[in-house]
Amino acid sequence: MLGGAYSQIPAIKKAREMGYFVIVCDSNNKSPGQKYANQFFNISTTDKESVLKLAKSLNIDGIVCYKADSGASTVAYVAEQLDLPSNPYDSIMILTNKDLFRRFQKDNGFNVPRAIGYQTLDEAKADFHNFNMPVMIKPVDSAGSLGVSKIDTHELLEEKVSYALAFSKVKRFIIEEYIENHGPHVGGDGFSVDGKLVFRCFSNEKFSEGYSNPFLSIIASWPYIMPESIQNKIHAEIDRLLNLLNMKTCAYNFDIRIDENENVYLIEVAPRNGGDWNPNAIKYATGVDLIEYTLKAALGEDCSDLSVVEPEGYWATYVINSKVNGIFKGIKFHSDIKTNIVEYDLFVNPGDKIYELNSAYEKVGIMILNFSTFEEMEEKMENISKLIKLEIESV
Repeated sequence: MLGGAYSQIPAIKKAREMGYFVIVCDSNNKSPGQKYANQFFNISTTDKESVLKLAKSLNIDGIVCYKADSGASTVAYVAEQLDLPSNPYDSIMILTNKDLFRRFQKDNGFNVPRAIGYQTLDEAKADFHNFNMPVMIKPVDSAGSLGVSKIDTHELLEEKVSYALAFSKVKRFIIEEYIENHGPHVGGDGFSVDGKLVFRCFSNEKFSEGYSNPFLSIIASWPYIMPESIQNKIHAEIDRLLNLLNMKTCAYNFDIRIDENENVYLIEVAPRNGGDWNPNAIKYATGVDLIEYTLKAALGEDCSDLSVVEPEGYWATYVINSKVNGIFKGIKFHSDIKTNIVEYDLFVNPGDKIYELNSAYEKVGIMILNFSTFEEMEEKMENISKLIKLEIESV
């Protein structure tokens, strides 16, 4: 298992529950997930050759990178070399590199915003007049909204290109025209068996508007509110994508927009489970354990019993976060929200320094909530920052 971060612990624990011998690799030799593993190796999840060498020496039966894009290509590379269950390496590279993905979409007739990948500011400057404003500027290979900006003037181009390149390992960025949402932004997770999308559970996503980085997903809720016709349209587009890429048996996390004409734009279809307890919430809502299926898929076990199960009840996840830097003292829940909290976990302890939410790395915690009605969920999640308050000491 590549990665032992807090967010990856659910998969490590699940693998142990299922009776597997679990080996965790992480560049952080203090990663919290290692204490749940049978063995730990201080190896970067992006170091393909080192992971391959280790995998050969241990004679592994399967390889997984739960939740993180960073190790997805390593999984496919090692699996191909060792003839283990996985997906085509070239397809994983397309899905995890934004410029390759946009080019693939355009070449295959998908709805796609005008999008071009660049290596230098000068290349982008020469092209910039061809874009309709506003545009998004993104590193081609980063996750968690790191290095992402939205601009509507050329005056910010140099600053935001520099920002994007700072978060790109391959030192490339993409500029693409912004797609306005019709209805909520579509998140959620899915799963394919033998390349066919057999399960999907779309969510309504809300982002960190009002923060210095307004592109982080901090709330997801179920069920997805758009009509069944739109859901079927999204499903068909994902299915077509997976077929063209010759994908196999795999989990996916979705980042999708619908425009005012109900055109489907697949912003990202990441070949991994979603973060922020997406699979945990989906299990509550549908009874389907996507973590279990992900582990079974990695070992070549049968997943053919999986099918779409519609969510029951009203569920949400919330990324507990801070808008200021300071020392964490504790957390207070308003009486109106206490009964809705199903479970939560904090990634920090009293006395730890916490920071304003600007990327996936500043999250304070995560929670799952359940509500009696859709209206109750909408109202309380709209006011969640008033109902859940962090006690923070200024520094």
